[in-house]
Amino acid sequence: MGVIEGEKRQFMTGNEVVAWAALAAGAKAMFGYPITPQNEIMHYWTRMAPEYGLKFLQTEDELSAGFATLGGALAGTITFCATAGPGNVLMQEPISMAEMMRVPAVWVIQQRGGPSTATVIYSQQETRLTCLGGNGEGLRIVYSTASHQDMFDYVIKAFWAAWKFRFPAFVLGDGYQAKMREPVTIYDPEGAGVELPVAAPILKPSGVPSVDREPVHMRNTFNIEEELMDVLMEHIRDYSEMAPQIVESEKYLCEDAEILVVAHGIVWRSAKEAVLGLRERGVSAGAFRPITLRPFPEDDLRAAARTAELIVVAESAYGQLESMVRDRLYRIQVPIKGILKPGVGITAEEIVEGVTQLAEMSRSEG
Repeated sequence: MGVIEGEKRQFMTGNEVVAWAALAAGAKAMFGYPITPQNEIMHYWTRMAPEYGLKFLQTEDELSAGFATLGGALAGTITFCATAGPGNVLMQEPISMAEMMRVPAVWVIQQRGGPSTATVIYSQQETRLTCLGGNGEGLRIVYSTASHQDMFDYVIKAFWAAWKFRFPAFVLGDGYQAKMREPVTIYDPEGAGVELPVAAPILKPSGVPSVDREPVHMRNTFNIEEELMDVLMEHIRDYSEMAPQIVESEKYLCEDAEILVVAHGIVWRSAKEAVLGLRERGVSAGAFRPITLRPFPEDDLRAAARTAELIVVAESAYGQLESMVRDRLYRIQVPIKGILKPGVGITAEEIVEGVTQLAEMSRSEG
């Protein structure tokens, strides 16, 4: 029996949802450093700690929080971290180490506007950073959430994926999701048949090295370029084999869509509502959402765009998602346009008007 019995309908903030989801997934320790808008994740976690025997350490900075998260995982504890904005930038060093050494860990990113400190409220400007930051190849698992239910479901899934495939996993939220309240169903994952991570020491497992088991040899420093490449190619092969088991997307009214709106995260909610508004105007519109940004659901996107005459990417960033879409739809003979509002929320009405204008421009250009 898990810490949550059956299902419970709750009304809470996204940050509170994250703490409950991590608890339900079996996490035992959180490491972090305060930064808005994720601070309440730490607050809720420490509030639950005495009742559920949890651990928390506020480190001296984000670098230390990231490395402590990896240390906990190496010692056999299911650990996680949460951050935003400049903290996400600083944590790219331990995240890169997790990629190289194949250390499982989960990060929750509640995006805020940038560059630098900028605004503490909201953006989708950490999309590219979270997917491809660091100095490696971006061998990560990144789930983009659109609701509190997504937050709960995909935090649990992130723990499973990280420990099963030994790649760092991320839940990409935002400041709006972090702070607002909405209904969510929290549940016992095991009771729902959801696979959970299994904790075991990585650095010092049981048994005698070279007698009962192979020695644990974890490295992130190599003597020659070819040695590094050999290890990376093995990791890349593992990532490619894992991808079909991880990739997820959502389609909405795409079967006959002549205009396809692509959005992720909380903007997806506006995109779905906008599609209904466009259809009321007689426009055959549909919407596509990549749930996993890494690995990206390329085949699903191509299938959703099969009937499209115009693709419109709506995001609270200046082309970060759009560049991913263009890359995955390379050589497609369909115009790709953007409704790009870096650091600003996007309403359904704005998408409807933006799509209408872009469709007129596309017709005049054609």
